[in-house]
Amino acid sequence: MCCSLFHRLQVLDGDGDALSDEELLKEKLSLVQEFLCAEAQDQLTSLETKMKNDELSMEGYLTKVKALLGKELCGSSSSDDGKINGCTNGFAENCSHEENGMEEMAMETEEERSSLKSPTAPKMRGRRSKADTEPKKSSASSRVTRNSGKQPTIISMFSKVKRKSEEVNGEDVNGEVAERSEEGDTEEEAREEKRLKTPPPKCPDCRQYLDDPDLKFFQGDPDDALDEPEMLTDERLSLFDSNEDGFESYEDLPQHKITNFSVYDKRGHLCPFDSGLIEKNVELYFSCAVKPIYDDNPCLDGGVPAKKLGPINAWWITGFDGGEKALIGFTTAFADYILMDPSEEYGPIFALMQEKIYMSKIVVEFLQKNPDATYEDLLNKIETTVPPAGLNFNRFTEDTLLRHAQFVVEQVESYDEAGDSDEQPIIVTPCMRDLIKLAGVTLGKRRAARRQAIRHPTKIEKDSKGPTKATTTKLVYQIFDTFFSDQIDQNDKEGGVKRQRCGVCEVCQAPDCGKCTACKDMIKFGGTGRSKQACQKRRCPNLAVKEAEDDENMEEEDVLSLLKASSKKMSEAKKKKQSQSKLSWLDEPVQREGKKEYHMKVCIDNQILEVGDYVSVSPDDPSHPLYLARITALWEDNNGKMFHAHWFCRGTDTVLGESSDPLELFLVDECEDMQLSYVKDKVNVLYKAPSNNWFMEGGMDDEMKVIEDDGKSFFYQLWYDSEFARFETPPKVTSSEDYKFCASCARIQEREEQETPRILEPMEEEHDSKILYGLACLKGEQYRVGDSVYMLPEAFSFAVKAASPVKRSHRKDDVDEELYPEYYRKSSDYIKGSNLDAPEPFRIGRIKEIFCNKRSNGKPNQDEIKLRLYKFYRPENTHKGPKAGYHTDINQLYWSDEEVTVDLVDIQGRCRVEYGEDLTESVQEYSSYGPDRFYFLEAYNAKTKSFEDPPNYARSSAHKGKGKGKGKGKGKGKATPQEQLEQEPQDPKVPKLRTLDVFSGCGGLSEGLHQAGISETLWAIEMWEPAAQAFRLNNPGATVFTEDCNVLLKLVMSGEKTNSLGQKLPQKGDVEMLCGGPPCQGFSGMNRFNSRTYSKFKNSLVVSYLSYCDYYRPKFFLLENVRNFVSFKRSMVLKLTLRCLVRMGYQCTFGVLQAGQYGVAQTRRRAIILAAAPGEKLPHYPEPLHVFAPRACSLSVVVDEKKYVSNVTRGNGGIYRTITVRDTMSDLPEIQNGASALEISYNGEPQSWFQRQIRGSQYQPILRDHICKDMSPLVAARMRHVPLAPGSDWRDLPNIEVRLRDGTSTKKLRYTHSDKKNCRSSTGALRGVCACAAGKPCDPADRQFNTLIPWCLPHTGNRHNHWAGLYGRLEWDGFFSTTVTNPEPMGKQGRVLHPEQHRVVSVRECSRSQGFPDTYRFFGNILDKHRQVGNAVPPPLAKAIGLEIKKCASEKMKGNTQIPSELVKEEKLNMLD
Repeated sequence: MCCSLFHRLQVLDGDGDALSDEELLKEKLSLVQEFLCAEAQDQLTSLETKMKNDELSMEGYLTKVKALLGKELCGSSSSDDGKINGCTNGFAENCSHEENGMEEMAMETEEERSSLKSPTAPKMRGRRSKADTEPKKSSASSRVTRNSGKQPTIISMFSKVKRKSEEVNGEDVNGEVAERSEEGDTEEEAREEKRLKTPPPKCPDCRQYLDDPDLKFFQGDPDDALDEPEMLTDERLSLFDSNEDGFESYEDLPQHKITNFSVYDKRGHLCPFDSGLIEKNVELYFSCAVKPIYDDNPCLDGGVPAKKLGPINAWWITGFDGGEKALIGFTTAFADYILMDPSEEYGPIFALMQEKIYMSKIVVEFLQKNPDATYEDLLNKIETTVPPAGLNFNRFTEDTLLRHAQFVVEQVESYDEAGDSDEQPIIVTPCMRDLIKLAGVTLGKRRAARRQAIRHPTKIEKDSKGPTKATTTKLVYQIFDTFFSDQIDQNDKEGGVKRQRCGVCEVCQAPDCGKCTACKDMIKFGGTGRSKQACQKRRCPNLAVKEAEDDENMEEEDVLSLLKASSKKMSEAKKKKQSQSKLSWLDEPVQREGKKEYHMKVCIDNQILEVGDYVSVSPDDPSHPLYLARITALWEDNNGKMFHAHWFCRGTDTVLGESSDPLELFLVDECEDMQLSYVKDKVNVLYKAPSNNWFMEGGMDDEMKVIEDDGKSFFYQLWYDSEFARFETPPKVTSSEDYKFCASCARIQEREEQETPRILEPMEEEHDSKILYGLACLKGEQYRVGDSVYMLPEAFSFAVKAASPVKRSHRKDDVDEELYPEYYRKSSDYIKGSNLDAPEPFRIGRIKEIFCNKRSNGKPNQDEIKLRLYKFYRPENTHKGPKAGYHTDINQLYWSDEEVTVDLVDIQGRCRVEYGEDLTESVQEYSSYGPDRFYFLEAYNAKTKSFEDPPNYARSSAHKGKGKGKGKGKGKGKATPQEQLEQEPQDPKVPKLRTLDVFSGCGGLSEGLHQAGISETLWAIEMWEPAAQAFRLNNPGATVFTEDCNVLLKLVMSGEKTNSLGQKLPQKGDVEMLCGGPPCQGFSGMNRFNSRTYSKFKNSLVVSYLSYCDYYRPKFFLLENVRNFVSFKRSMVLKLTLRCLVRMGYQCTFGVLQAGQYGVAQTRRRAIILAAAPGEKLPHYPEPLHVFAPRACSLSVVVDEKKYVSNVTRGNGGIYRTITVRDTMSDLPEIQNGASALEISYNGEPQSWFQRQIRGSQYQPILRDHICKDMSPLVAARMRHVPLAPGSDWRDLPNIEVRLRDGTSTKKLRYTHSDKKNCRSSTGALRGVCACAAGKPCDPADRQFNTLIPWCLPHTGNRHNHWAGLYGRLEWDGFFSTTVTNPEPMGKQGRVLHPEQHRVVSVRECSRSQGFPDTYRFFGNILDKHRQVGNAVPPPLAKAIGLEIKKCASEKMKGNTQIPSELVKEEKLNMLD
């Protein structure tokens, strides 16, 4: 029966037995009615009802039924039988019979030929168009849109042999499937397997997959459609008479508009015209209605129907028509055509074209105004842009951007090409580089082909508003100008930065244009040849992007690996040269010590030298500058006439390097004895003391030279510590021994004494084997019996083996590779953001005894000083494990009677541990006075695993008068508890510093400094309105200026008291502390400066910020920036910043801190530059409080091949455990993707110490800003399918079809190429998604969209560490990646999914990861709030730095500015005014 039915349908499709339209339709309906699916049956019934009720004309009814049947009969091309083959277009030359079709197929490449052997191939050929056979009613109704959804077709139900199509959506049809033999099954399986292992067939012309359900065919032309030459002479277009000569009388081709157009290849496949086919000379044709050029109405009225125009020679964009829509055109051999509206079936393809053109306009305009925007910022821009009306898409998503990335990048390239040669190309901006990496874009790809194609590249409004010129003080300006004019001249002499080429892209291979400024300078074009710049049209995009990339990716570890094994050390022995000079003493010896006779004066070659004079010493290497020293002693002994040299170091030997003043020297603690014959000459060294009016002289100093350069005169103002790169006020020193005192020796000796462990106060108790003591000293710190101390975790272990997190492999071995095709990429067990490697915090013990063992002679062995300690347990060390630590206070301990003996040298510092019941204040209050304070309420018995009351001797220790002491190395005072209690109220007496916060953002830095109690921010400058509003909300007493900092400084410097809004400006002398994080736009990256990046730097906000410092001269200055600030431009940005501060007279230093070590669950390394005015104490960097993942704690900095560390002694150790994601946010209520309620209730109590701190003691507990971004349906589906296991990311996504919440469905990702690197899967399936996987150039036709596994990730994964972490979930026991300004699953920090909920992290979760209290307010829409949080300095980090500044202020108040216990002597100085 099936065969007869099938045959009858074919007859009807052929000549239709001369039936009328209506009869033909009725007969077809009667034949196939029972095979129609329920949905189609319903539609038919509904159409009949409408016709009966006169809602639909007979003609309309027939058209709609015809369309419905067409859809049902011809459905997806994959189910068409080879027999149903006919005219694809209704064009005779395209009308192909089977043989014809096969001939065309034979022209395919080898690859395609082999692919046709796959079982699916013969089914995919042209399909007969009903349009050829049926009479036309009107051109509109003839366009039957044939949808090709996944609906099973009727034809497929008829042919039940050799095909699997009987299983419609898994259901049996008529029970016949059950009758299939077993051989059929195995044959099917074999086919399915073969399908996986061989690439599916593609159309040799348009490169679309022939089995793609979305492949559409052109539905044929109306009967009255004309050919191109005939159409062009139609009088309706009124341009020509019908004589052919008309064409020749026009120089340009005629122009027309076209509407209702469809573009197709010669097989009739509808296809895009912008995917490179035209450039590859594939013949594309179009059918349409042609209208005169002046007709703007896109309807069909008045149009001339035309068929098979073309082939298209070029397509072009003529910019935007004053509105939002781009004008797009085709050129054929006969005319130019401007496109209006596409036909119904071509609409979706054309919409993508318009979408990408509009997208490139957004991108170029956005990056032109925001060159330093991140990829996330661009996504934010795209997602918040409403597409123009008239384009049939309603929102842009990340998928839209990635889909069109190649085109967008090409548009950016053409925009850059048209730009000035000294402008930084947009292509190298951080944002474009991320897009190029993520989407796997090929640069310079079609530039040569496109040059003719795009006549007028997309018109972009150029932003004329460049950065405002930096307002600088004279001093800052001169330092930069003097340095850079020298540097840049030098570079120019060396021939400038020669542009490199990759040599392979089409740009490199193009000839020089001869027209741009670079070419005009070339000798071959009659120029001078001086500039040595490459032709601007040939700027190699690959190299430009690669250079920018290398700049930014240079990590500390890479720098270290470049270093030579021996790091340059300042104190390496100086190789000197002796001179033949006459030496004679001019006085009698003033003192004799052993064989040494000390003198005060000597004559060298008629030059008189005295103790205290300055001399130069010739280096062995004549290219090295002279060594300079101060004579601190003269004597004669067996070695001859000698002197003791206290060396100076030159600026070039400090971190300042070549940026330093050639005449400025620095005092260092280096000295040596040497023969007087080494002295070359006497020199003058002047001490430049800060003037008495230093604070008010800001901005006035315009004299660059401190002294005249006569070759013999130098000056110094600071002492330099080469290990930590600290510039400090020279320590004052005095001594009675005029003839031989050396300050360097005194300091070195004192340091050595401090390092040596000592014991004092022997006890009277007798022991056979040991002698007891009451006091031990180490590193300037005193330890008594009863004190509590820190030890490294290795110092002792506990009786209870806590269930430590086992390093288990997260990899599963039995993964279904067909379902999870990307899982194989997870080869490493390392999980980003995991705390598995984090060390344990310090052990804590209480000293029971201090002793030395007796030697055989009964004397104490003082080389080995021992301590006997009681161990304290932390909650996580008990049998309860980490869970106990999560719920208890971070500084709570348990007493234990377990004892351990340790060496004094292993002690890490002192802390205070009190019994909670004995405290006079609450535990919270006691803990709030600072770190290093612990308490216990119970004792732990490891044997019985029980908690009990502590014994009396544990309690009474607290009253023995041995309270907390704090090590001097960390700048902490020493005192007994009684003194301590008296001291504590004194701390608040440090007056708060009046602070100006520049580039304040929402106020993270100020918040931390307020929490430390050191500052009161009275003024803030923030240009971005939402952040400025947030700052006002949290600091109601501050004046917030929402304007350019350069404008404000100009006003103040010109004597203004208020700005244009009437806000009072801070005046000189008002600002005691300056803090801020200037953005580093335009010059970040680590290559050398050139004239373009220098001019950007000279006008940068860093320079403006330094000018603020010079003008206001605050007591303390803090500059915060990204970690790489210290490496930008080979550290030149850092050097010049320090150079400015030194020249102003500031003491200064730099360091890198990890915020995770100060109490947030986030890795965030930040460069911090600190400076203190003369007379203040330069703060140290705070010691780490929390242990943190070692991988994130590489904090050393390499400058000019020397490695610098900040002053912290704990390294990666810490006194508290690490803070985790669970600590941070486990108490927050569950919300959905897109949650937008600004205020909700907490729904529960805080769970952890961190949560108790962060919630604060707010009266009405309302949770604000627990809102999260609403991700697109596709992204939401991906998030839903990422598993909850730690370390899950996109590689765990299943390759399945999913129905999205907007009603559409995703497609499965198709693997169509072999992958050279990863070979095939265990089942033999292909793993490549693009031709590039096999080592060929990328093919645009390979791109896939709307798949659960994003196509771009496997496309470029092999060269980007498999994109580990994208669509990654946070781990409860891990930490956040650096909190970003816009959480995006495919952004730079892709680990932004909640550990258990299917959404990205909320604003409140991000703000907690930064350590903001829950009461802190943000302002604006959700993306504004995310940006405020992501740009902020974590308040806990700022607080830790603030406490160090507070210590310095408080020590100064105690008159503690001199280095203690140091011998003091006024050096013989020439004071210089």
